[in-house]
Amino acid sequence: MNIINKIPLNQIGTGFIENKYLPEGENEYYLRNKQNQASIKYRNLNSYEIEVLVRNRNTSNNWNDIFVAENFNPELVKNCKFFGLIRIGNLEAVVLEFNNLRMPVGLYNSTIINCDFGDNVVVENVNYMAYYIIGNHVMLINVNELVTSNHSKFGNGSIKDGEDEKTRVWMEICNENGGRKILPFNGMLPGDAFLFSRYKSNAVLQQKFITFTDNLIDTKRGYYGKIGDRTVIKNTKIIKDTWVGSDAYIKGANKIKNITINSSATQKSQVGEGCELVNGIVGYGCRIFYGVKAVRFVLSSQSQLKYGARLLNSYLGDNSTISCCEVLNALIYPSHEQHHNNSFLIASTIFGQSNMAAGATIGSNHNSRSADGELIAGRGFWPGLCVSVKHNSKFASFNIIAKGDYNYEINNPFPFALISLNIATDTISIMPAYWFMYNMYALSRNSWKYTQRDKRKSPVQLIDYDFLAPDTINEVLAAMEIMQLAVGEAYCLVHNKTAHKNEYLQIGKQLLETKNTIINTLTILVHNIENSKRQVILIKCLQAYGVYTELIELYAATQLLNFKFSSTQIIENYHTATLHQFSNIGGQLIEVDILNRFITNIETEKIVSWEQVHHFYSTQSADYYNQKLNHSLAVLKLFYNGQNLTIVKLKQLITNAINTKKWMTKGVEDSRMKDYTNPYRKMVYENTKEMYAILGNPKNNEFVLHEIESLKQFTTNCNSLLQQL
Repeated sequence: MNIINKIPLNQIGTGFIENKYLPEGENEYYLRNKQNQASIKYRNLNSYEIEVLVRNRNTSNNWNDIFVAENFNPELVKNCKFFGLIRIGNLEAVVLEFNNLRMPVGLYNSTIINCDFGDNVVVENVNYMAYYIIGNHVMLINVNELVTSNHSKFGNGSIKDGEDEKTRVWMEICNENGGRKILPFNGMLPGDAFLFSRYKSNAVLQQKFITFTDNLIDTKRGYYGKIGDRTVIKNTKIIKDTWVGSDAYIKGANKIKNITINSSATQKSQVGEGCELVNGIVGYGCRIFYGVKAVRFVLSSQSQLKYGARLLNSYLGDNSTISCCEVLNALIYPSHEQHHNNSFLIASTIFGQSNMAAGATIGSNHNSRSADGELIAGRGFWPGLCVSVKHNSKFASFNIIAKGDYNYEINNPFPFALISLNIATDTISIMPAYWFMYNMYALSRNSWKYTQRDKRKSPVQLIDYDFLAPDTINEVLAAMEIMQLAVGEAYCLVHNKTAHKNEYLQIGKQLLETKNTIINTLTILVHNIENSKRQVILIKCLQAYGVYTELIELYAATQLLNFKFSSTQIIENYHTATLHQFSNIGGQLIEVDILNRFITNIETEKIVSWEQVHHFYSTQSADYYNQKLNHSLAVLKLFYNGQNLTIVKLKQLITNAINTKKWMTKGVEDSRMKDYTNPYRKMVYENTKEMYAILGNPKNNEFVLHEIESLKQFTTNCNSLLQQL
């Protein structure tokens, strides 16, 4: 049975905060008064103003509880019901216009309980409005319900005084069983979400993260909802327990409950038709429209949800787009693209710069007896059309997966690889370094476009979008060793020879480094890649190893160009360089040793807040490029087997880098030109002129031109360094 309470009419608008939660000497408005930072000086209504308000069919349970600014115009308030303490700013006989919507300033046809208004607001047909603070020049039109409860958290994972811990809203990312659940909070960065979702066996650390979150949010009851200056809300059904920043635009939404929508004059957020948002945080500059459903979520800055997207129990990083798709229990780093109505992503940690193709079902099935699987994919993850991948799986950076149903768990350590399923032979093929050999355009454009699209203002976490970075280069090193072992085993198998692992490694390394073409005749198998008995075959192994080698040299040369070092300084840095592993923390690459010390500092209370965590990100951002230089030289030292770096070697390194950059740039041009020379691409056009009209002239391609210019600059810088040497 529904419990419907009866209270006296004169008590509407009173008792927002129960007496037991009121500090001694305070009334129920004490938090509201702190929240309202407007400089408006309010006064009581005079008798004439009350007379005009009554004549205009307004009512109040106590006219003495209505306060107004000096230039309040009572003629602009009509057919409203007021209850409790009301404060209204200046109202002028003017019209506010936004996107061709013109409405006269004033309050009309609305029921209003305990609200504060700034200057020159438009309130029209707000059926029920309670416990809100409204900024200046705000437009509220045709809203069914706009209300705040006394225990509102505005999307933060906190609890208020007197609430049971069970009422706390958690966000169950990365795994459907809730084992990696985290507490969302306004201002949560991707790195925060990752750290909180990991280290789950460290009870001390997890409690610190909970405490950090609780300390951000005042536990007192009685905070009002706020709507910032110049925000426009129209034709919307329910907005409850929601905080909205300035300059936001909400139109036609169905329901927005327990949400913070960050917005500002320079980073305006929008929520459009048919959207339903519950228990979440919306970052600055986000756009959400056309039937989106989002529940228990964080949407980072400059991201989009559109066309019926479903985002549940998930964190979506900055500068990302999800269109049409379903995403559940996921942690997605910045710069993710996911379109098409039949693709979805479940229980995954995706490291960003990623793209989900149509029909890709990532985490569609579980291989265990409960819904507790998860998937981890490095940067640049790109499952192709109609790919189905099962839990648990793990992929290195920039993996592309060809069409097919992959029915077993996969752990692929090869970066820049193409994974394909050969149904005829029932084998898996992996082509390391695929992108460099066959689609240089897409790989290079990935780094370029996400750099261009990064619209974050004053970012705390530095994100390296370059495909050559410490994380990918460390993966290259690991992959090269696996290739050496696999080639050595394959060679010995053909020659009926058995050996120990180190011997296989030495044989494989010699064959690969001498570019022995016998490798092309071998069937090179790798183990522990797929949880099945079928073979996993490395293809184009010799070519891929050569590309990996060139990447290491290009990586080192590129870092040297960023620092104006003399040859002596370069050689000194080379000898002192130490190889470090890096972790990808929400898109930011951080040395593992430094990260471990940072975790210890949290455990020992040297770091006691999310603010200090964010300060750590900032300091690491400032140090990153020096760390990257050190890493590149340490990799080079490993590549040279610890030998001294001479001027001759240094010159050869720079020369090799120029040549590598040249073929990469040519690869960008050639791979793009495939779209113009393939007869099956051309057949839908009457002639070349029409093709250029539709696709654009390849000679004018913005990215190709950028790469050509980049090559020129790189070559100039390299030649300058060579002259100095």
